[in-house]
Amino acid sequence: MEEQKLNINLTPEVAEGTYANLAIIAHSSSEFVLDFALMMPGLKQANVQSRIIMTPEHAKKLLFALQENIGKYEKQFGKIQLTGTPAPGSTIPMSFGGGEA
Repeated sequence: MEEQKLNINLTPEVAEGTYANLAIIAHSSSEFVLDFALMMPGLKQANVQSRIIMTPEHAKKLLFALQENIGKYEKQFGKIQLTGTPAPGSTIPMSFGGGEA
């Protein structure tokens, strides 16, 4: 079976990327919603920078791809240390975390 190549178009605006230090994940029976937000120190509001909606199958494929790439990263650069805890009285972590719908 011949492997097909996929051409990906990356516009200059998208290529710049968007920084996020908070991820909120919600799901229903048919989709996962990933909100990527920017939380600034001292503020009680985080602005969503981007929202990605995907099927449960694609969310699981993303999980596997992240696990594989984190493994490769840690093999090359060392184990990623998790730091930070939720602010006192807060249920939202100061860095990537999750929630559900």
